[in-house]
Amino acid sequence: MKNRLYYGDNLEILRNREYFPDECVDLIYLDPPFNSNRNYNVLFKAESGADSEAQITAFEDTWHWGETAEETYRDLIVDAPEKVSTAIEALLNLIDRNQMMAYLVMMTARLVELRRVLKPTGSLYLHCDPTASHYLKIVLDAIFGPAQFRNEVVWKRTSAHDLSSKQWSAIHDIILMYSRSSEWCWNVNYMEYDEEYIRTGFRYQDEKGNYSADAITGGKAGGPEAYEPWRDREPSRGRAWALPGYNRFPEWLKVDLPPENQWNGLSIHAKLDVLDSLGMIHWPAKENGQPRLKRYLADARGQIAGDLWTDVKPISSHAKERLGYPTQKPEALLERIIRASSNESDIVLDPFCGCGTAIAAAHKLGRKWIGIDITHLSIALQKYRLLDMFELESGEDYEVIGEPTTEEGARELAQDSANEGRYQFEWWALSLVGAKPVGGQAGSRRGVKGADKGIDGVINFFEQDDKGKPKPRKVIAQVKSGKVSAKEIRDLNWTVEREKAAIGVFITLENPTRPMLKEALAAGWYESPLWQKPYRKLQILTISDLLGGAGVDMPSPHGTFKQAARVRSTDGAAQRDLM
Repeated sequence: MKNRLYYGDNLEILRNREYFPDECVDLIYLDPPFNSNRNYNVLFKAESGADSEAQITAFEDTWHWGETAEETYRDLIVDAPEKVSTAIEALLNLIDRNQMMAYLVMMTARLVELRRVLKPTGSLYLHCDPTASHYLKIVLDAIFGPAQFRNEVVWKRTSAHDLSSKQWSAIHDIILMYSRSSEWCWNVNYMEYDEEYIRTGFRYQDEKGNYSADAITGGKAGGPEAYEPWRDREPSRGRAWALPGYNRFPEWLKVDLPPENQWNGLSIHAKLDVLDSLGMIHWPAKENGQPRLKRYLADARGQIAGDLWTDVKPISSHAKERLGYPTQKPEALLERIIRASSNESDIVLDPFCGCGTAIAAAHKLGRKWIGIDITHLSIALQKYRLLDMFELESGEDYEVIGEPTTEEGARELAQDSANEGRYQFEWWALSLVGAKPVGGQAGSRRGVKGADKGIDGVINFFEQDDKGKPKPRKVIAQVKSGKVSAKEIRDLNWTVEREKAAIGVFITLENPTRPMLKEALAAGWYESPLWQKPYRKLQILTISDLLGGAGVDMPSPHGTFKQAARVRSTDGAAQRDLM
């Protein structure tokens, strides 16, 4: 399977059996958008369909009850498994037709499909918050069965900070884990020890470093000798001498131990003698105190992770991985989930992939991946991220399905008024030249209304000043999907001058007129002091040009969104070979 990104409504894409046959993915992570910060009175206020549909489109940060939600609800009642239809009907009677119920209805339809595509050994992780987690758990119980509930993970995402609040500060998210069956993939995960645990748990020290002193007695008998004194010390009353299995010893120690088959043939006293001769027995200062086995901090894998995660920190404002996406989750969070519930070469699916953290973490850990999002802004951001982190090229190293591949397809996208085609076209066109959208609202299907100062996108690059130090410069991009004239080129030239930009790029769906070409030529050249090369100050690129492989003629390198940190493979080729 080749890694894939899909643009479009994830429900329609998931229902496509050519894209997603039954039982085809190993792990699903989803973090669906929901604005839980809104007042509860608003979330549970009944809505009229016409008004709500006019207010906002589904998949925005808030969901509304309208014709789409009503139709999906009816489909669930008629077509969904009996327990699912019963649960959703009961929830409607409890909650009524409002934003919360719209969210639950739309999520239920998608979760039904997500269970279908999950392999029998697969797991699903649903990231939400306490506003809706209890309702979602009912929905998941109905779809997967209560017996397949595995965990309710609590992730501490922030610290209490609202001094004016008259209730406990909301500082955590919920991650619900369900498996498809009673046999699911599981790999033990470890958390880093906190400083207090290290201070108290590894309080002893010798020439090898800090260590803990672990008991070497157990409740199971290992023969009569296990209950007899060793070195004049007796095991605790009712207990026997016991040691961990051979494979539990660190590799550096095994070098000095007998081979495993010989070790297993030794008596318990002989084993203790060998360990004592190697300095692995801790003898307490207290007379007749119990000897214990040394376990060094350097060998400790960490504390086995439970369902309370306080060690995964949120993305700080200065973090290298921060991309400016408002709902971006830390890569460490996704890496823990992916390590625990999948193996190398397994397929990871994120149907609300946003800025692509799950995709990036999956690729980093040697998994295959599939992402779905309904905005070209998110797809563009993921393309930049995959290029910056892994040097992966769209179309070469992975597929993007749903983007226009022809001029006619681009025209259809621009004219799709029901799907905010103007913005979708603009974001897609800007991604063809690697430009960061100006006015794009991450996670939204709409741009920001109002004056954009004649700038749709920006490409950043660096020159050198007179002292040889880096000097930031930029290319300004404008995108037009309708009729164009020489006036737009004159306006772009004025904007370039006003913004002190190096180059202006005009991206157009229609072919430029002669006067437009003449105006662009008259603008002259930008002379690069670093590259010692002239570049046209105003450049006109048609969609046909871009689909044919053309690009902006400008100094290199050039940036897009904030660049994701590069991840390099240990074997040199593994990242591209994951396909």
